[in-house]
Amino acid sequence: MEGLLVKVSEAAWSRVQRILLAVAALSWLACALGVATNPRQFYASYLVGFMYFLTIALGSAFFLMAWNLSGAVWSLPVRRLMEALAATLPLGAVLFLPVVAGIGSLYEWSHPEFFSNDPVLQVKVIFFNRTFFLARAAVYFLVWSLLSLALYRISLRQDLDSSAQAVRKAVFWSGPGLAALMVTVTMAAVDWLMSLEPHWYSTIFGIYVFAGGGLAFLAALILLAQAFRRGGLLAEAIKVDHYHDLGRWLFAMVVFWAYIGFSQYLLIWYANLPEETIWFRHRLDGNWVWVSASLLVGNFIVPFLVLISRGAKRNPAVLGGADTVRVTEQEKHH
Repeated sequence: MEGLLVKVSEAAWSRVQRILLAVAALSWLACALGVATNPRQFYASYLVGFMYFLTIALGSAFFLMAWNLSGAVWSLPVRRLMEALAATLPLGAVLFLPVVAGIGSLYEWSHPEFFSNDPVLQVKVIFFNRTFFLARAAVYFLVWSLLSLALYRISLRQDLDSSAQAVRKAVFWSGPGLAALMVTVTMAAVDWLMSLEPHWYSTIFGIYVFAGGGLAFLAALILLAQAFRRGGLLAEAIKVDHYHDLGRWLFAMVVFWAYIGFSQYLLIWYANLPEETIWFRHRLDGNWVWVSASLLVGNFIVPFLVLISRGAKRNPAVLGGADTVRVTEQEKHH
């Protein structure tokens, strides 16, 4: 990865920074207009976008720690890209502020009278209240920030001295960090997404969100690697064999995501309990049925049929095309 640091000029990086700052300014302006014109729709749409990109960063942190523990050498050429994506997690705390501002609009349970009118949910009042909700969110971002920044700094230190101690430190952080990540992401999925429908529950939903984030991360990683390659960077570092490995991981995650999604659907369909089936009922009503169908086709069937071929995994153009379909459909679902 040293070649990447040498080849990116300060002028090019400054230009990228200016573009990002301009995009950020326009985005916050659009957010302000959304709040002013239609607050309820804005907060719902913002939560979709926030969770979509946050889960990509969380997926990056997961695979970064998993590959540290496994000692995978093949992933070294793309490690810096993984670390850069994971290092954006501290910014998630700032981007979470609009969600905090929209708690009253997003979550029914944020209104005290909601629980008094529904005795079935009385047991949840201890867990779903604004104070505890915000306290848990602070813990999530603290854990994610500590893990991502610690691993990033260890990697930078390793570039300077190339010592085995840095590798041991990365493994030391990755072990408990992986367990902490699994717990906090599952709880965050319940807090920020599942509680949008407080009557509904699923024991699989946390891993379903986790699987979607890991899948979106791999697709984003492949597209980033290809973008750097087209820009004249990493052309010598990331070979066809690396794309093949990434393609195999992407294929595995496509299958895993579909397996988790179908498992959730099958168990709820089989039990046929109203408080569980209502979640799928909403997503098979009206025009939403076409969104659900496009998710099945674009997020599973098309990538599965394309990526099952060895040649497709070794062809950057075909691999990137499958990623584009997959990323688009995942955003629709959220």
